[in-house]
Amino acid sequence: MTNRVGWMALLGSLLAASLAPSQAADASQGLSGEQSLPNRHVYVVQDILKTCSPQKGFWVDLGAGKGQISIPLIEATDNPLVMLDPNAEAMTEGLTTAREKKLEHRLSAVVGVAEAMPFPDNTVDLVVSRGSIFFWDDPAKGLREVWRVLRPGGKAYIGGGAGSGYPKWAVEKLIEGRQRKLKGAEAEKWKRFIELRRPEQMKQWAEAAGLAAFQVMGKGAVSDDPAIGQGVWLFFEKPSVSLSN
Repeated sequence: MTNRVGWMALLGSLLAASLAPSQAADASQGLSGEQSLPNRHVYVVQDILKTCSPQKGFWVDLGAGKGQISIPLIEATDNPLVMLDPNAEAMTEGLTTAREKKLEHRLSAVVGVAEAMPFPDNTVDLVVSRGSIFFWDDPAKGLREVWRVLRPGGKAYIGGGAGSGYPKWAVEKLIEGRQRKLKGAEAEKWKRFIELRRPEQMKQWAEAAGLAAFQVMGKGAVSDDPAIGQGVWLFFEKPSVSLSN
């Protein structure tokens, strides 16, 4: 298993690269939207590694999109990863990016959905998913599928947010922007956006899925939690099989 200190050192260099250009843009042009803020994905990867301490093996990025989590996770650990998403075009972009970074031998893609994951029972060591569960047709069914494919001892980290290490000035800008949108022309859409990202909603989905044990972390889309930062996450681990009778 790759040394955790080594993972953190690699992430440090990725974090520096993701932060500096955005801060420069902020100073010269001002913030025009969330896209102007520092990239959040590397900070999320940092939390995935800190919270899950994953065993190397079969890792899946569920609702992977363009590989925004997959690629920095591979860069930090050198562990292979499978992207799963219904959008083949988005994953093709991710595969192209991986090829440009010389990581094509570590990243693969499978078209599919959370509610019917195309993997055998008890085979996956780590499932990660950022921003996807809020769009699943049936979140409880999707979580049951994650539980099914996890091997005993496998872990899942599912939800949405910016990461606990995300710069506080950027968290404030992110939350301020979303609060403004609650009063704008698309207020109803943003109310729904925030409603789905409540910790109470995440707990409800986990309970409906019948998860044996789980932990909900964070306070939601417009709150900053001291431990987990902005956002909400669900963490669970499938118990290891006991060797005793």
